[in-house]
Amino acid sequence: MSESEPINLRPHRAGRFPLRGAGPDIGPFATFDRHELSTILAVYGRKVAAGEWRDYAIDVGRDKAVFSVFRRSSEYPLYRIEKCPRLARKQGAYSVVAPAGLILKRGHELGRVLRVLEDRVRLVAL
Repeated sequence: MSESEPINLRPHRAGRFPLRGAGPDIGPFATFDRHELSTILAVYGRKVAAGEWRDYAIDVGRDKAVFSVFRRSSEYPLYRIEKCPRLARKQGAYSVVAPAGLILKRGHELGRVLRVLEDRVRLVAL
């Protein structure tokens, strides 16, 4: 290929590259939308500015989407913010999970669920 030869880009056709081990009808993936990500990243940004968190990872699957928060990139996640759409009508689609697997808060509204991660004002006796 020479420098003067144009690069032809073709759009990706759905279903052309099937996932390994997946059946013929692959359902939609659970993902975070733009509003949800901006809410999560606002909390994440405040914690990074405070020096408490350093890294994050996003995992998207067929049954749930997970936003993992790390203190250091080589450790286990400090918290996991999960979105499970099949629980949306029951207990709420959003949950915050501690490293041991304990669900700290679960609910229908992401903002309320993320309040468990905010620092609480403590009274200090002198």
